[in-house]
Amino acid sequence: MTDIQPLLDIMARLRDPQKGCPWDQKQSYRSIVPHTLEEAYEVADAIESGDFDGLRDELGDLLFQIVFYAQLAKEESRFEFSDVVNAISDKLIRRHPHVFADMSFANAEEQTAHWEATKAQERSANDANTNSQLDGVAKGLPALSLARKLQSRAARVGFDWPSAQGVFEKLEEEADECREAWEDTEARMEELGDLLFTCVNLSRHADVDPEQALRLANKKFEQRFRRMESLADKKEMLLAELSEAQWEALWQQAKLAVHQENEQ
Repeated sequence: MTDIQPLLDIMARLRDPQKGCPWDQKQSYRSIVPHTLEEAYEVADAIESGDFDGLRDELGDLLFQIVFYAQLAKEESRFEFSDVVNAISDKLIRRHPHVFADMSFANAEEQTAHWEATKAQERSANDANTNSQLDGVAKGLPALSLARKLQSRAARVGFDWPSAQGVFEKLEEEADECREAWEDTEARMEELGDLLFTCVNLSRHADVDPEQALRLANKKFEQRFRRMESLADKKEMLLAELSEAQWEALWQQAKLAVHQENEQ
């Protein structure tokens, strides 16, 4: 097993007040957060691209973020990296009694229910002043992920549509309300939010992660648009001068070309 200590030592030297790196010396918990989020998305991108050499490097960058936070905490005598490791180790053992103890479950659903019950008990123990199903949901999550988390928590106590059909009907209702509010800037934003929130609910009923679904859609759009640009360039067509019909024709050609490439 590779020892983490060399990385911890490097981090400590980077933060050394006399001989450290000026950039690292001036960082704080808050200033590192954007970098942490960026590194997490770069890990996701490497996985989605099938770039496993890149994944190795991106995981290292993400690990460095954790080590950075731990170093800041150590300097303030809050906790050390070993405390982080011990905390997650204890949590994993506690939440997997069917692996590390003598408890058994009939199926994955029963195990998941126990997992959620254990998490609820932990949240209750950590904050005795609240008793909401929504306690513990990180507000800093990306909006799509936060929406799904909130909906899933509410669904645990029965606040949910019994089937996807109800969500489809709600989606149509929200689309109509969005259309009606289109000329009112403030109302339009609110109705668009409701429409997106309902789309997330539909993804939850489909057991599809909305962040991954939208990332896939982004990637697909980028591939097709880049191909359109290439097709237009070969035909010496100026994009800004294309008619709606020409755009549509290029889009269909690009879709077919990208599809054929992905099938190979």
